[in-house]
Amino acid sequence: MTITLDLPSIALGKPAASSGRDLRVLPLVCKLCHTTYPGTASATCEECLGPLEPVYPAGRALPSAAQIGARSPSLWRYREWLPFEGTPVHSLDSGFTPLLESPSLARLLRVARVWVKNDAVSHPSLSFKDRVVATALNAAHALGLDTVGCASTGNLANAVAAQAARAGLPAWIFIPHDLEPAKVVGTLVYHPHLVRVRGNYDDVNRLCSQVADRFGWGLVNINLRGYYGEGSKTMAFEIAEQLGWRLPSAVVAPMAGGSLLTKLEKGFREFAEAGLVSGQAPRLYGTQAQGCAPIVNLVKRGGEAVEPVIPRTIARSLAIGNPADGRFAARAIRDTGGWVAGVSDEDLLTGIRLLAESTGVFTETAGGVTVAGALALAEAGRFRSDDEVVLCITGNGLKTADALEGTLPAAPIINPKIRELEALHGRDL
Repeated sequence: MTITLDLPSIALGKPAASSGRDLRVLPLVCKLCHTTYPGTASATCEECLGPLEPVYPAGRALPSAAQIGARSPSLWRYREWLPFEGTPVHSLDSGFTPLLESPSLARLLRVARVWVKNDAVSHPSLSFKDRVVATALNAAHALGLDTVGCASTGNLANAVAAQAARAGLPAWIFIPHDLEPAKVVGTLVYHPHLVRVRGNYDDVNRLCSQVADRFGWGLVNINLRGYYGEGSKTMAFEIAEQLGWRLPSAVVAPMAGGSLLTKLEKGFREFAEAGLVSGQAPRLYGTQAQGCAPIVNLVKRGGEAVEPVIPRTIARSLAIGNPADGRFAARAIRDTGGWVAGVSDEDLLTGIRLLAESTGVFTETAGGVTVAGALALAEAGRFRSDDEVVLCITGNGLKTADALEGTLPAAPIINPKIRELEALHGRDL
């Protein structure tokens, strides 16, 4: 079923072509068997079905910290670590979100310092998915693909719809049929082709793999996934730069498909190899809702194979039962000395309120999983007293405000009379 807003058609046309004729994607290599491929809209190795990732030119010129610092505040200030040669054309102003210190959370976690990496205010669609879509749309441009799309649990749908609208690209977006209303509206408003699929995200993802083969579209997290994922590294780059070109000792992030954890590890490692930061790589901690925790289970159980689960959680943006990068996320967590935490839906709602009341940041359910997971990790003794911890907040609370229904105190209604306010004064509202 295709859903569209009941609005008159608006003939916008494509933006005037500017630069970008020289934009090329980098070649790809299989992460498992190391078979190489020219730049292409494919994310799976034909030899072993392993994932493909870009190959960066050896010996390429890299900028200094001062040169990066003089560039515009977007993810493209790190362009030498993104999978292109030439000039990007789309989404040039995404990225470079705030890093906020939270002394209150530091006291609760019993660590030296806590920062919140606040992608809840990411441009243009208020989630970290703006980063990966920015790189994927430029890959689509370089490969000559004139239609884009995605399989999504919500945030990616918002980001693809918004950025495709600005780029003048047709977009086909596929979501589970029962997604949160705010994320449906936050997609429809950009007037893409939005299709609700009966089933969960894993069902949607399987359909989209067939869609990419059948229609040849650029589905950002399917056949463009090798280029798409590299955008997540910019969260690690920004954390290091915003801390004064040094690394934190621990990072906590939510996990859905697992890609963000792997790209955080890669981003910190690439900056260390470039000599831009010093010190040990941070320990990486992953969090999931207990109702959909296949990567948490894998890390605790050991081994390499993810055992898929059927999602049952209100954290819909993390509800991926068979995560594509689960084994690699588990490896990044183990290799850095980190760990995992699974939290209940009740605890994640508490996490949302705690972050808002302590730090002034309103996050969606995935952010609640991050905060609640950090509390669980602290309770389990996973942090040290001298730790400097970054919490990755990946989406805005307005997207899942309905999850808090019934958990917040009711606001009193009064007549515009000072005596009625005086009657309330001093009461615990």
